[in-house]
Amino acid sequence: MNSARLFAKAKKLIPKGVNSPVRYYEPYPFFVKDAKGCKINDVEGKSYIDYCMGYGSILLGHAYKDVIDEVKSQLKLGTLYCAPTESEIELAEMLSKSIPSAEMVRLMNTGAEATMHAIRLARAYTKKDKIVKFEGCYHGAYDYVLVKAGSGALEERIPLSEGMLNSVIDNTLVLPYNNIEAVEELFKRHNDIACIILEPVIANMGLILPKDGYLHKLAEIVKKNDALLIFDEVVTGFRLALGGAQEYYGIKADLATFGKALSNGFVISALTGRRDIMSCLAPEGKVYQASTFAGNPLSVRASIATLKMLKRTIYKELEKNSSYLTKAIKDLIIDHGIEARVNNIASMFQIFFSKMDIIDYESVISSNTDMFKTYFQQLLRNGVFIPPSQFETCFLSYSHTREAIDKSIEAIDSSLRKLG
Repeated sequence: MNSARLFAKAKKLIPKGVNSPVRYYEPYPFFVKDAKGCKINDVEGKSYIDYCMGYGSILLGHAYKDVIDEVKSQLKLGTLYCAPTESEIELAEMLSKSIPSAEMVRLMNTGAEATMHAIRLARAYTKKDKIVKFEGCYHGAYDYVLVKAGSGALEERIPLSEGMLNSVIDNTLVLPYNNIEAVEELFKRHNDIACIILEPVIANMGLILPKDGYLHKLAEIVKKNDALLIFDEVVTGFRLALGGAQEYYGIKADLATFGKALSNGFVISALTGRRDIMSCLAPEGKVYQASTFAGNPLSVRASIATLKMLKRTIYKELEKNSSYLTKAIKDLIIDHGIEARVNNIASMFQIFFSKMDIIDYESVISSNTDMFKTYFQQLLRNGVFIPPSQFETCFLSYSHTREAIDKSIEAIDSSLRKLG
């Protein structure tokens, strides 16, 4: 059965035929048969070089042998115990040694779950109610953080999702990213702010990098005002460095959340942070958090195998390949006379069809999204798969070979030529 027929069937059973809004694009998404390395293959036998990579989850590559072998070994021993295992301690210890702020660790399942409990923990610890988030930052699909969210919510221009309580807005303060003066002014007007939560490098409205000194200044402001700094590193964690954005920028957050690349594609997340704050979690403290599948042995073993691989010197090679690719894209933009910008860091990048530098929400939404959709479709025809939305980020993996990257550059050249 081909993708068109599968999509027609899916629409009858699944809203819009997809289980996450970001997977839909016109006229319909291709349906996957399998994936290996940096390639993803559809049910009709077409192969694509993948730069979506599970929206950043697949850091080592699809079906990476070391990870798969570890999971196969665990399968023989059982899939879920709902009782502690030694492997959970091993993973927590690895995370604690790698992440600057991770004095303690609580394993969970999804990034949204981890950020939700981080916010609750911050409120309990500080005894304050309000939170600060930034325009275009995406922290999951729950009430507190869907106000002016990124990712699929930004694609649909959803300021406040249907079904949310309007009262949530009263305790969620939204600011422009990269504007430190706005943060300082907000704290002058409010003395009941529990925390600032942000993606240290925004990856859910395209890719937006922090200005020099911005993250360190945020840390100073929250400390001065007895609030907490929460880094949502669900995307940046293990992408920028083994210790995430905290290691990359030399800064400690009070709490930090991780997911995606932690297990190279298996379902897991982690909430990490200072011991005095983390100790507030039940059963040690009074902040209740629980989950049947938290610390499940399959995801834990996959994470251990992934981190063992990441401890090797793969980051230099990833950054070298990313720089090679993004330089080529920038050169092609000039060659074809197209108004566009490319933001990149480590193994992450995105192109914006815009005349201005992309530094915040306002500059992102000024981009030509119709042009991006045409670019996406042209790349797809040329055998390259990137996230279909302008407001997502492209990712390399350790399995992207120079040959695959060169083929991608040829496809990008052909696609941009159609836009010029």
